[in-house]
Amino acid sequence: MDILAQQILNGLVLGSIYAVVALGYTMVYGILELINFAHGEVTMMGAMVAISVIGLGLAAGLPALPLIVLAMLAAIAACMLLGLGIERFAYRPLRRAPRLAPLITAIGMSILLQNIAMMIWGKQYIPFPPVFPQGEHRILGAHVTDVQIIILITTVLLMLALTLLVKHTRLGRAMRAIAQSQPVAQLMGVNVNAVVAATFAIGSALAAVAGVLVAANYGQAQYYMGFLLGLKAFSAAVLGGIGNIAGAMLGGLLLGLIESLGAGYIGQLTGGFLGSNYQDVFAFFVLILVLVFRPSGLLGERVVERA
Repeated sequence: MDILAQQILNGLVLGSIYAVVALGYTMVYGILELINFAHGEVTMMGAMVAISVIGLGLAAGLPALPLIVLAMLAAIAACMLLGLGIERFAYRPLRRAPRLAPLITAIGMSILLQNIAMMIWGKQYIPFPPVFPQGEHRILGAHVTDVQIIILITTVLLMLALTLLVKHTRLGRAMRAIAQSQPVAQLMGVNVNAVVAATFAIGSALAAVAGVLVAANYGQAQYYMGFLLGLKAFSAAVLGGIGNIAGAMLGGLLLGLIESLGAGYIGQLTGGFLGSNYQDVFAFFVLILVLVFRPSGLLGERVVERA
């Protein structure tokens, strides 16, 4: 029972991170029908910037709490600028191009960001300084760390804030209008370029927070960390219904639970033939099943014919 509780807890923590990253995918796709494969690398950049800021802050003797806030704000600002730059120079010129062109551009941007990070921070894993609280608690037989509690609370707050923004603000109404019909929204006075740029900025800010939380949870970061994380978050978005915010949340949590429970029990189910190192298989196995049996996802959005 303790093992099951621990795997469920680990799955919720992992799924929360997937959900936050998946929100960035689903927001951009919902408006532009573009899969931004560079989103995982934006997450990685957030983690790297935070580690650099924390290192400088520790050298200057700053206390832990202000240092965490400063590192998070620096990561968010850097990733928002990066997201705006990607949208302006990589995607906006291709907005009316065939769909294959922006997809190839997204993959190229992903590789470019990986190489930029490798040149700045190197190939090695960089340890995340232990500035977050390091306590550990026992809940229903499962061990939970302070960092995991912070991840769960932060994820819930971010999801609530994003839901309120999309449903109850002027920007959110503009996003939904563009998702329905971009030409009609433009005729109604919506500044499409500004709204799309804001969407990329918000998604990149979420990616920055996710990157910092991932690095804090695992205690390290590396230039290649965003690639697999991005693919899994994309799988989560597809599982829940890409273009659907609630679907991204549900897909991320489900994928985290499936991956964690699978890693915990795959050895018993296969008689020791497969070990927990095969946990990455589950995300893509689920992606294949969803694409085969329910391409629109569990909460697939209503298909709208664009004008």
